[in-house]
Amino acid sequence: MTWSIVAQHPSSALGVAVASRFFAVGSLCPYAASGVGAVATQALVNPHLGPAALAKLARGDDPARVLAEVMAEDHGRDVRQVHLVDAQGRTAAYTGSACIDWCGHVMGDGFSVAGNMLVGPRVIADVADAYREHADVDFAERLLLAMEAGEAAGGDKRGKQAAALRIVTTERYPVLDLRVDDHPEPLAELRRLLAKSFERFQPFVACLPSQANPSGIVDRAAIEREIETFVARRTGQAGRQTRGGAT
Repeated sequence: MTWSIVAQHPSSALGVAVASRFFAVGSLCPYAASGVGAVATQALVNPHLGPAALAKLARGDDPARVLAEVMAEDHGRDVRQVHLVDAQGRTAAYTGSACIDWCGHVMGDGFSVAGNMLVGPRVIADVADAYREHADVDFAERLLLAMEAGEAAGGDKRGKQAAALRIVTTERYPVLDLRVDDHPEPLAELRRLLAKSFERFQPFVACLPSQANPSGIVDRAAIEREIETFVARRTGQAGRQTRGGAT
């Protein structure tokens, strides 16, 4: 009922993006922990598998071993699909024998794509290709572009309803956690939310307490200056890209 991508970025970011013809898919399927890994659990979803896999990855266990252990403990494994990436970019994936066609997975350098109840194998193939082809863009944008390629290839054979994007970096809290629970064009709405997050949310999160600065920025005027600087920098980058594309 779903397709997703889990990925590790060299900047220490870990991310999950997911889309489905299933209400609030972001509440049950994507999991990620800073410095540990990212997991997507789907098909006839078992929400316990995400936290269980992250707990094992946190010990430094090999992803293939982690996945084998969590699936061995699940008597419903034949109807599950789970894939994951750890903080080193190592991946593992599992598609149960009773998952609904089309179903399958593909792993690449630092990422994994998996899906079930899809129109065909091209969905996850195009997600993987798009992710590889956009290595030069922002991590969140790269994940979204990959998911949009899967949608263009047909996506979930039942249609569209929900999507989610979660990214963690150095902190226990996510730097980005966006959900579209019920929308006729969930990935388009997710893109709108991502664009909206650049206006104030992302620069504000950068001011919060962190491992590098345990108190964060507490002066409101200083926070506003950080937001203004962030927005001006992004506006300048967008302008340069537009001029570059016009030449």
